[in-house]
Amino acid sequence: MKLVCIGDTHNKHREIKIPIGDVLIHVGDLTEAGTKHETLDFLEWFSEQPHKHKIFIGGNHDFFLEKSGISEFPEIPTNVFYLEDNAVEIEGVKFWGSPVTPGDGSWAFHRERGKQIRSHWNKIPGDTRVLITHTPPYSIKDRLSNKRHVGCEELFKRVKQLQPPYHIFGHIHNTYGKTRISPTTYINASSLDDRYRLLHSPIILEV
Repeated sequence: MKLVCIGDTHNKHREIKIPIGDVLIHVGDLTEAGTKHETLDFLEWFSEQPHKHKIFIGGNHDFFLEKSGISEFPEIPTNVFYLEDNAVEIEGVKFWGSPVTPGDGSWAFHRERGKQIRSHWNKIPGDTRVLITHTPPYSIKDRLSNKRHVGCEELFKRVKQLQPPYHIFGHIHNTYGKTRISPTTYINASSLDDRYRLLHSPIILEV
């Protein structure tokens, strides 16, 4: 199964050349201002992509998704899956996704570090093979340009406990790429760099 991973497109999704694959995954921040119009434009584009299955989550910019989910978009095809602390199984592979990030509540899907955000990660099933979150785990592809790590400590602990084969995320634009810390391959799939330039190619995984 070929996964094509993108994220942090911030309304520039139509400018991306998307490779062929079986599952197209977007790791959140599909919009910039988080409006209904922006969300609808993304969903129309995402639904039109030729991949057999499509999965997306929200991010800290996606205010309309936090408010309404996808309940106001009844035309979404059945092969498009929005994950918000839940899972979908495709051809025997369990994907689990969550939009939450550590924060003070000033952005969408923010949760306080510690107990509050831990309650989300505790929902990740033990048989998850592909974990999709907006936030990185702490210390793994989560460093800002000032060298400060801003990922989630509680997520780091949970991933270490569960050891899923793949963890895909975004949020921190300038740490795009893959790294493997056995037995998990970590993928930061941010499509834009930290100056919002579309410089990063979609990342392809074979699962």
